[in-house]
Amino acid sequence: MHRIVHKRVVAPDTVMFHIEAPWVARKVQPGQFVIVRLDDKGERIPLSLSGWDEIEGTLRIIVQGIGFTTKTLIRLNEGDMIRDVVGPLGRRTHLPQDGTLVVIGGGYGAGAVMPNAREAKSKGRRTIGIIGARTRELVLLEDEMREVCDEVYITTNDGSYGIEGFVTHALTKILERESVGAILAIGPVPMMKAVSDMTKPKQIPTFVSLNAIMVDGTGMCGACRVTVGGQTKFACYDGPDFDGHTVNYDELMLRQKMYKTQEAQAMDLFCRLEEQLHAKV
Repeated sequence: MHRIVHKRVVAPDTVMFHIEAPWVARKVQPGQFVIVRLDDKGERIPLSLSGWDEIEGTLRIIVQGIGFTTKTLIRLNEGDMIRDVVGPLGRRTHLPQDGTLVVIGGGYGAGAVMPNAREAKSKGRRTIGIIGARTRELVLLEDEMREVCDEVYITTNDGSYGIEGFVTHALTKILERESVGAILAIGPVPMMKAVSDMTKPKQIPTFVSLNAIMVDGTGMCGACRVTVGGQTKFACYDGPDFDGHTVNYDELMLRQKMYKTQEAQAMDLFCRLEEQLHAKV
């Protein structure tokens, strides 16, 4: 069992947790992830890490409530217990070490890029951060991003904060005046594809995370098969980070739709349980 030691709401339906998992905290490296199961009958969900503390033995995760399990998770409180936290899983991120590093977080991805940004800062590497969100209230971890980056750009789709538009608008400004050695982009698949399409002609090494299609997290179920460089890979075992210029995004987006029916059924169940709970109150 793993205790929730800290909880903070960071945006609508989005929560930051610090969870006790000392064995994982001692071993985890930037880019790796964990599998969480809330109880004995719960589903296994892969979650990126936005940080960890080896001394306290805690992991930090940011969870957006979009499905049955994540909506259930964000309703837990400090002191509550989580049945399983398995990790670290996947391979650590390996980024080229020359030139400026640009880390791009779209939505929840702002947390996932943080460990690599923090590591780059500790090594004295010039690092620029981009955070993208639909609107101002959904911008995540801006203050922390400013602590670990030399510059930070914020973009919002509606123009309510920072640059109006997408992360690619900010990236265009950076590439116009800066020699970039590597880019790490984590977030919705269309965003990662757009970044990769922009940087491929410029031959700027670009890495993306494919953790969104994982199920089992250990390579056994095969649900996260992806085509990278013309070869079949498992996002969980071979990744989660891959060369963004060689990912078959069309196939990836189709695979993301595999469980739409089951996800809808689960959400219907969640809503009915919520109604029953409120009726009792």
